[in-house]
Amino acid sequence: MAQRQTETLSCSVCLELLKEPVTVPCGHSYCRTCISSFWDGEKEKDVYSCPQCRQTFTPRPVLMKNTVLVELVDQLKESRLQEAAGGPSFAAAEDVACDSCTKRKLKAFKSCLNCVASYCEEHLQPHYQSAAFKRHRLVDPSNKLQENICSRHDEVMKMFCRTDQQFICFLCSVEEHKGHDMVSAAAEHTERQRELQESRADIYKNIQDREKELQLLEEQLKSIQLSADHTVQHSQQIITELIRVLHRRSSELEKEVRSKQQTEVNAVRALQEKLEQEISELKKRDAELQQISTTEDHIQFVLSYSSLSALSVSTHSSITHTHPHSCFQELTEHLHTILMEDWTNVCGTVERVKVLQLPEPMSRAGFLQYSQKITLDPNTAHRHLRLSEGNRKVTFMFEDQLHHHHPDRFTVCPQVLSRKSLTGRCYWEVEVRWVGVGVAYKSISRNCEFGSNDKSWMLQCSHNNYTFIHNNIYTKVSGPVSSRIGVYVDHTAATLSFYSVGDTMTLLHRVNTTFTEPLHAGLYIPRSFAFTGANAELCKL
Repeated sequence: MAQRQTETLSCSVCLELLKEPVTVPCGHSYCRTCISSFWDGEKEKDVYSCPQCRQTFTPRPVLMKNTVLVELVDQLKESRLQEAAGGPSFAAAEDVACDSCTKRKLKAFKSCLNCVASYCEEHLQPHYQSAAFKRHRLVDPSNKLQENICSRHDEVMKMFCRTDQQFICFLCSVEEHKGHDMVSAAAEHTERQRELQESRADIYKNIQDREKELQLLEEQLKSIQLSADHTVQHSQQIITELIRVLHRRSSELEKEVRSKQQTEVNAVRALQEKLEQEISELKKRDAELQQISTTEDHIQFVLSYSSLSALSVSTHSSITHTHPHSCFQELTEHLHTILMEDWTNVCGTVERVKVLQLPEPMSRAGFLQYSQKITLDPNTAHRHLRLSEGNRKVTFMFEDQLHHHHPDRFTVCPQVLSRKSLTGRCYWEVEVRWVGVGVAYKSISRNCEFGSNDKSWMLQCSHNNYTFIHNNIYTKVSGPVSSRIGVYVDHTAATLSFYSVGDTMTLLHRVNTTFTEPLHAGLYIPRSFAFTGANAELCKL
């Protein structure tokens, strides 16, 4: 507001506060010196214009002092001097003005809810000095004090009608609001303040919960990044190893093939030399025979021929003809065998490489992000087990439940499996009463008890202790006894954990193993506890 007022009282030529303000015929105002200098510089004689709107005047107007602007400029200067000297601050349009100032109103320092008025520091002094005002309630300056006045009786509204949910004055309370549920405005304020604090506490708790969840998600993102980087790194190492093995095998094969080639070539060349020698001898004999054949003397012919016959040359070739491919067939088969062995070794390496797993949650809130809705499979329930609560609760019954025949049904032990298999990371909680809680493969024999083989794992919960059973090995487990057991499975990391769930979560037992099949949640009710009405229920999370 003050800035707008300063702009209004500024000269558009020098941009400073008006000095000896004068107004030209078009209505715009300037410093006397500024407009005179401007007109002195006009090019056209006897034609003068306004610097702002460009309206022209002929002849040159006579400049008269604007007394209103002079007063306003002086007030603005005085106000600036007072503010610089720490003097009283006058109220602008958007400020709360003092109701007691009779001249120029100052800014209100406080508002009084009893007087329904606002006061500057000077007029507020009686509230501090006089005992008559000691009980008046002072608040920060407010423009809404009139909302505290009853529109019907022009009285301060000091009561609140809870029946009609509105503030009222004393006269309203004895007239149209008679018999209503009413309290003082202060009491209602206290109650609403209590509700506000409760709301803020709920909001604060929700903020903390969201921040914890956000932190968990941040940790999960980091873990995912680490897991992905680790997987890529190990994959590259495996591929690099495969390439190295293939290069080495390729080099070894080339050496063996070239060696075999040289051997075969040497053998062939030896045969070539032998054949060439035999051909030479045969041609020599043929020439001799040709020469003898022309002899006409019978005696000489017979004697010459008889002497040549003793120099006989074998007419049978010692060369064994083989296909070139057959020379290297054995090497090819040997290479195939070696590569299969290498592949098996590399696959074994891949199997042994453990992908970096996400860390196990540290709090129940962390586990709950992996919670799943698990229901029991009626087709697996023993004939003395009754399912209820949407197939989440199992109870032992002495009466045969007359379940229809199904190949998945357990026939000997009172136990049941979940309908769906558990993949990845899963968490669930079970309300137990002398039952066994665990997991098993679906391929488990239908006449075997959970924990009695290598296809199932079970935590036996009694009234004062725990026992973990796997492959028919019993392990005593210590920990706080609770009616609620939390089960956490990470199928990829091959871990199974049991927790006692109360005010805090306590790890009872953890198993690190290798899962070869999909897992199913399982519940088992020992016959020894059946007389106590044992039951278990998968909790809604």
